Order: sequence, then C-alpha cells, then structure tokens
Amino acid sequence: MANTSDTIEAAAVEAGTVDRPAPRFAGGLFGAGRPNLIGLILPFAILVLWQTAAANKWIDPVFLPAPITVVTAFWKMLTKQHLAFDFLASISIVGQAFLYGSVAAIILGIAAGLSRKVEQFFGPTFDTIRHIPGIAWLPLIVLWLGIGAPAKVLVIAKSVFFPVFLNTLQGIRNVEKNYIELAKVLTLTRWQLVRKVIVPAAMPSIMVSLRYAAGLAWALVVVAEGLSGLSGLGFLIFRAQGLLLTDQLLVCMVIIGLVGFAIDRSMYVAQKRVLKWKQGYDG
Repeated sequence: MANTSDTIEAAAVEAGTVDRPAPRFAGGLFGAGRPNLIGLILPFAILVLWQTAAANKWIDPVFLPAPITVVTAFWKMLTKQHLAFDFLASISIVGQAFLYGSVAAIILGIAAGLSRKVEQFFGPTFDTIRHIPGIAWLPLIVLWLGIGAPAKVLVIAKSVFFPVFLNTLQGIRNVEKNYIELAKVLTLTRWQLVRKVIVPAAMPSIMVSLRYAAGLAWALVVVAEGLSGLSGLGFLIFRAQGLLLTDQLLVCMVIIGLVGFAIDRSMYVAQKRVLKWKQGYDG
C-alpha cells in the first residue's frame, strides 16, 4: 500500500498536479533516537505529592491511602484474589469488541464511501442508533444474552463501530480529486483505484479512528462490567467502592490507566508504521 501510494504521489508531483512535500523535521526535544523523559515529570510529581499527603496525614487514609498501601493491596489481589483472571477477562472482552466493531465499521465505511446509495440506505438507521448510548442498550442486551461476556462485547462493539465507520466514510470522501484524475489518466480499473488510491489516501483518518476506538473500548469495559458482571476490573472497582476498599480501588484505577496508555502507544506505533509513507509536520 505504502509503495504504491508513493509511486502515485511521485507521479502526481512530476505531472505537476500536487506540490512536492516539504522535508520532515529530524529529531525531537532531546534529539533523534533519545528517549523522551519529559513525560515522566508530571507522574513523578503526582507520586511525590501523593506520598507527602499520606505521610503528613493531610487526607484520611480511607479516602487516599499511601502508595505503599496500594502496592501491598496489589500484591494481595494478585496472589490471593485472582486479579490476573479478572484482568484477562477484561482484555478478552475489549479485544473481541474492538475486532468485531472495527472490522464491520471499515467494511461498511468503505462501501458507503464508494457508493452514495449505500450511504443513503444505512445513513438514517445508523444516525439514529448512534445517538443512543451503548450503556442504554446494556439492560436490553442483558435480557437477550444474559450477564456474560457476549452482552458486554456487543455493547462495546457498538460504541467502537460508529467512530471508525464515520472516519472511514469521511476519509474516503476527502480523497483529493487530483489523485482520482491522475488514476483516470493512468487508466486504472475501479478495483485498482480503490486499492491503490482511495484506501491509502483515507488511511490516516481510519488509523486515527482505530486509535480512538481502542481507548474507548478499554474505558467502556469498566462501566459494562460494573453494571453487569461478576468478573473483570470493572466489577472489582464497583465492589471496592461498595466495601470502602480504597486501596483496591486505586489498584484497579492504576492498572486501567497503565493498560490504556499501553494500548494507545501500541496503536500509535501501528499508526506510524502504516503511515510511514505520509509526510507531515512533526512538531
């Protein structure tokens, strides 16, 4: 995809239909290839402030236990309360929901982007369903499927579907006419036009939506498990809230934050790899 896109864009540059892209800036704040440590300053400051507040008893431990208490609670949950099982249950639900929702969204988004009739057929129905929050569907879906994993997967997949679908559709509609005209000059077939021009040009929008949807799915699993479920990180959070186990509550929150960060970074790396052909401003 990338090589073909490079070839088409190079041909367009030579033909004078598009401007030659400006060179990208090399290096970052600390120079190319060096780790970016500036992002660690704020988390470290928060940790120091947290420890200081706990040591000086500025806040009641019931509301904010000390960091060492949270670490102890983490070890207890990991060794005696099957934290790993709950974590894997949440990851499994998120993975399935993201896969099903994003694949369906990309397929239908491409179809709607290529055909006005397809967009008009699905548009009114999708626009109506899109405005009903996923959590509003949960009670009904639980009646259909029970409180097991399939109900949560369906609710989260619905929430994943629409941002990916809309960005895929909009990405295709925003393809520059210069590329389409050049493809006609090169006498590309319809399939070649879609595969070599339209999809690569829409890929930045698709990748951004996938990155957003992955984070959204991970956030929603907490709510879905908390409202209907007997396992998972969301269930642990709501249980800890009910029993005033603030240390366990913070353990789950930290895990959710770190895993969410890892998911976002992974999607960012995938985005950079898929779009390595794209020239842009690095900041």
